[in-house]
Amino acid sequence: MSRSPSTQSKPCPLCGQPAEPAHAPFCSRGCKDRDLLQWLGEGYRIPGPPADPGLDSGPEHD
Repeated sequence: MSRSPSTQSKPCPLCGQPAEPAHAPFCSRGCKDRDLLQWLGEGYRIPGPPADPGLDSGPEHD
């Protein structure tokens, strides 16, 4: 029995091992957690222009 393309195991985006359905698209809980830590630690950032510091000051008080 051949697998359809949608059910074939793709490699883990972090380590390249075959992905496991329980942790898809990752191969293990460890790779899944490492990816989450990258997101939480701002490891996945898109470069952009510097923020205007005046916009972060919030409403002005008298």
